[in-house]
Amino acid sequence: MSELIKTVEALKEEIRLLRNGKNSGTSHTPPSHQIGRSNAQSLRIKTDRKPGGQPGHEGSTLQIKEVPDETINYIPHYCNGCGEDLQQTASILNKIRQEVIIPPIQVRYVEHRSHSKVCSQCGKLCIAALPVHLSAPIQFGASVGAMVSYLSVYQYIPYYRMTVLLKDLFGLSISEGSIDNLLERSAQKALPIYHTIQQKIQQSEVVGSDETGTSFEGKKGWFHTWQTTCLTFIVASLNRGYKTIEQYFSEGFPLSVYVSDCWAAQLKVAARLHQLCTAHLLRELRNFEGALSCKWSTSMKQLLQEAIALKKQFTPQDYLQTPAAVIQIEERLTELLQTDHFTSHKKVQAFSKRLKKNKNSILTFLYHPKVPPDNNGSEQAIRNVKVKAKVSGQFRSERGATRFAILRSIIDTTIKNTENVFETLILLFNLEPE
Repeated sequence: MSELIKTVEALKEEIRLLRNGKNSGTSHTPPSHQIGRSNAQSLRIKTDRKPGGQPGHEGSTLQIKEVPDETINYIPHYCNGCGEDLQQTASILNKIRQEVIIPPIQVRYVEHRSHSKVCSQCGKLCIAALPVHLSAPIQFGASVGAMVSYLSVYQYIPYYRMTVLLKDLFGLSISEGSIDNLLERSAQKALPIYHTIQQKIQQSEVVGSDETGTSFEGKKGWFHTWQTTCLTFIVASLNRGYKTIEQYFSEGFPLSVYVSDCWAAQLKVAARLHQLCTAHLLRELRNFEGALSCKWSTSMKQLLQEAIALKKQFTPQDYLQTPAAVIQIEERLTELLQTDHFTSHKKVQAFSKRLKKNKNSILTFLYHPKVPPDNNGSEQAIRNVKVKAKVSGQFRSERGATRFAILRSIIDTTIKNTENVFETLILLFNLEPE
């Protein structure tokens, strides 16, 4: 009977943990394994500050343009009191109002004509060469290709809606097939820059990585990203595991501190050092704390939060030698990880074992000024894939997903370097194929 009671109690606990919600709070934990899923909360600490701009925040507003593009004068021609003719009376400027407008935009058909001449000395027929990119009797120019890439990859607009938009705003009639061809051309032209980004990331001091799932023509697919503060490299693959990482970075990252979550394939990557994403760890600890009232989880969560707060206080000089505060946090971490029998729940025990195994990758950020405590940069780089899927649906093919990865890598790198995305795409489309 006692055995039956234990079984019933264990089943009740599982039901209590799993009966609410189906959304995982972390990207690497399956929803079916997520503890406390229904209590997903932000990791931000509540403050007394009101939402919106804070006191002292420098606001911005629409500014008057000193030299307007067009001026329209409103001058009275007669007296609205007695009706006297005022056309010969000098006017005085009374008030100015400016209005920002977008003039009608229409496509232009530019005709390129090649002429020939016959040399009077030798009789040779000389024919002027047309630009090499003009290979068909009529074709879309670089600005059209850049606009299609911008709308599809940066603004996530589906093909059909794009045809409607281009027709209504610019008077441009274009088919979905032409849009697909332009995106293919743009991706091909982007390949040299794409590979350069890949090479530069492998040589970077700090590299973050993440992955997310989506569908390629109904099949399960994955997007992987590797990024720095200035670069983003995204790939599409049918494999989530180490095989994809090895395909693009076979030598690993011997010069880099590698920031990632606890996905096994990421931890397998050869790198100078590793840093686990503390945001992921804190979310799991918060779930354990809320669902199981686990005191060990509370202590570990407080330790990580204190370490992150300490990082924010550091100056460049603090990294020249290990501060006493860092040594104390390391000692507390060692003590917590050596604690046995803090809970009977197998998921907390598995979590603790994972931390013990990767102990040297938990507080790396306290020793290196450029290493962040979390992997938020990579999650932001990969989030655009989810937005694209929500707006446009699944990718029609693996090739379409690869095109998106190539062009989005260029766009995100452009944004990080504060350059104009549309102008960059025009320059890209004007590149001659290698």
